[in-house]
Amino acid sequence: MGDLMAGARYLGRGQKWVLGNGRWFGFGLLPALVTLVLYAAALTLLAFRADDLAVWATPFADDWSSPWNGLLRGTFTVLLFAGGLLSAVLTFTAVTLLVGDPFYESLSQKVEETEGGAPEGPDVPLLRSLWISLRDSLYVLVRALALGAPLFVLGFVPVVGQTVVPVVGFAVSGFFLTLELTSVALQRRDVPVRERLRLLRGRKALAVGFGAPLVLVFLVPLAAVLLMPGAVAGATLLARDLTDGSRPDGADDGRDGGRPRPGYPGVGPHLP
Repeated sequence: MGDLMAGARYLGRGQKWVLGNGRWFGFGLLPALVTLVLYAAALTLLAFRADDLAVWATPFADDWSSPWNGLLRGTFTVLLFAGGLLSAVLTFTAVTLLVGDPFYESLSQKVEETEGGAPEGPDVPLLRSLWISLRDSLYVLVRALALGAPLFVLGFVPVVGQTVVPVVGFAVSGFFLTLELTSVALQRRDVPVRERLRLLRGRKALAVGFGAPLVLVFLVPLAAVLLMPGAVAGATLLARDLTDGSRPDGADDGRDGGRPRPGYPGVGPHLP
């Protein structure tokens, strides 16, 4: 429970930072707004075609008597749209970060400067950086979908599918959302995506505490746009403490004496 609350505090600190730096708040809105328009169009199309897709996917139910065929296809339609919505939540951040890579890199670096300095990132050309971001996002997405697909199937199970599965789904989505958001700061430290995943697996509750509230709020389209700059700022603060060997509340836990962790160039303890 402590790590869950700590993750939520990072989210609050990030929103507080951008609200206190209004120019950066507006700067970070632009990529999210562009992505929102694209996703809104895609989800609208899915909503209009979901019934047809349900009929196409369940031809075996054509001869079923009423109300069973309608019940099956209605459930399929709801789950299909819910799956599309959760997929949009999972990929919204990745696409927004890709579209706004230069925006969020500058925002994240500014956050670090106000917190005591940012490490120099690897000298990588813009196109190469975009390719790395796309490759890493696909790596994360494949793993998220590998967990999401069984949850989609379990959604058909009575009772469990309407109670336990949505909760687990939000937790899984929150974890991977945090993985995406921290990538901006962790790429600057030259931490590969597999190592990022290992870091957050070691602090699952912290990652879920940060990402799950965002998943819930991101279901409201405009909220996703408004909270995205603060989410990047909060994820930057979280990434700093993870790689500095600090506790979630920002206090040194004494495990490595505040020394920089090996393998993360430029990472060290917070300056006073």
